[in-house]
Amino acid sequence: MEMEKIVALAILIALASGGVSGDPDYHDALSKSLLFFQGQRSGKLPPDQSLTWRANSGLTDGSAENFGLPMAFTTTMLAWSVLEFGRWMPKELNHAREAVRWGTDYLLKASASLPSALYVQVGDPNADHDCWERPEDTSTPRSVFKVTPSTPGTEVAAETAAALAAASLVFKHVDVGYSKKLLQTAKKAFAFADQYRGNYSDSLSSVVCPFYCSYSGFQDELLWGAAWLYKATRNSSYLRFAQSLGINYNSETFSWDSKIPGAAVLLARESVVDENEAASGFREQAERFVCNVLPKSPSVIVNYTPGGLLYMLNGSNMQYVTSTTFLLSTYAKYLKTSSQTMKCGDAVVTSLRLRKLVKRQVDYILGDNPSRMSYMVGYGDEFPQRIHHRGSSIPSFRLNAEVIGCDEGFQFYYDDKPNPNELTGAVVGGPDENDKFADDREDYSQSEPTTYINAPLVGTLSYLAASFQP
Repeated sequence: MEMEKIVALAILIALASGGVSGDPDYHDALSKSLLFFQGQRSGKLPPDQSLTWRANSGLTDGSAENFGLPMAFTTTMLAWSVLEFGRWMPKELNHAREAVRWGTDYLLKASASLPSALYVQVGDPNADHDCWERPEDTSTPRSVFKVTPSTPGTEVAAETAAALAAASLVFKHVDVGYSKKLLQTAKKAFAFADQYRGNYSDSLSSVVCPFYCSYSGFQDELLWGAAWLYKATRNSSYLRFAQSLGINYNSETFSWDSKIPGAAVLLARESVVDENEAASGFREQAERFVCNVLPKSPSVIVNYTPGGLLYMLNGSNMQYVTSTTFLLSTYAKYLKTSSQTMKCGDAVVTSLRLRKLVKRQVDYILGDNPSRMSYMVGYGDEFPQRIHHRGSSIPSFRLNAEVIGCDEGFQFYYDDKPNPNELTGAVVGGPDENDKFADDREDYSQSEPTTYINAPLVGTLSYLAASFQP
């Protein structure tokens, strides 16, 4: 009897703590995270489209609202996920490649006029944000915006180069011709970015701000683009270019706007694994980043919620969680591969310590949190029902082919009912600094999913599936 009381008490304590017993199903989460990208497709959908509530869209203009900078970053991170962790996602590898190719096919078309122009945006966001429509019904002007030698956009051009260079490696052994075309175009995009330097936020301020302004400038994108071209070509001139930029300062943020930590980790492999002394400075920067985000590190400069979630900004914070955990996963892999450790002050940091932090963050996303809910749509028993997503919130075109117009769609925006179409795998912006989450379509900072939240998570979930899956 006494033993039964002890067991019952242990169960109550576990429930009260908000924990989830055992490890999440990382394989299932990985599958769903890739399925999300099918919900974001524009154009003529393929016969094997799994999210069947979507239909063809943008057939006469090329796309719905499309911001080139975050989209190219999404493509880069999907490609890096495949390159770094592809061997650990065998069942999903083809799906991951399909997601990469959907992005690069578009970027190749956008780059077709180089060096005269790079097309970087479709749709006027000011007009689009005044409407709530399905992609299949888009009625707003499909304006097209470009950067040119006289109206430059170094950030978006260099990010496009990074995406194409990274993707060229993804397809190097499976589609040689396509891989060569990607790399050739990447070189053109990078040369354009470097030769015609200027902030794209200045050239296109009225249509990219305040949505996707470049706050960090373009030096980090030049570094990022050079890093990927070095990796794709092994041409040392790109490594020297990256070194010549002289970027050497603390940064805890890796995102569609800020690339320094990502470039540092990418190039640090040359030093950690390949023992290339020419890249030792990037190793120092990469480890400085790790120490900046590692709990209990003497140089930690980020915050964590009471429930243990990395918390940087209140606008779509989950993007920083997934991008940071990707870099930590990657660096942990490098340390383990080379049988090395690193230091934060006097403390020795092992690959296992980094893996445990990664696991804690991803487990929080998947339901091990004070709210006991998953922040990935369709994963677990409890997940966001009212996400800020037009196609998901309006009845499917498959069920109601009548046009639901610009203003008419807002009845579904303000409706408190759950979204009728499940955008499986979408990870939303997430809770506030106190672990509180409003499942409210109007609160876009918490309820809106984005491609650049999901893209890094693909690699991290593959890593965890291999590291911790029972």
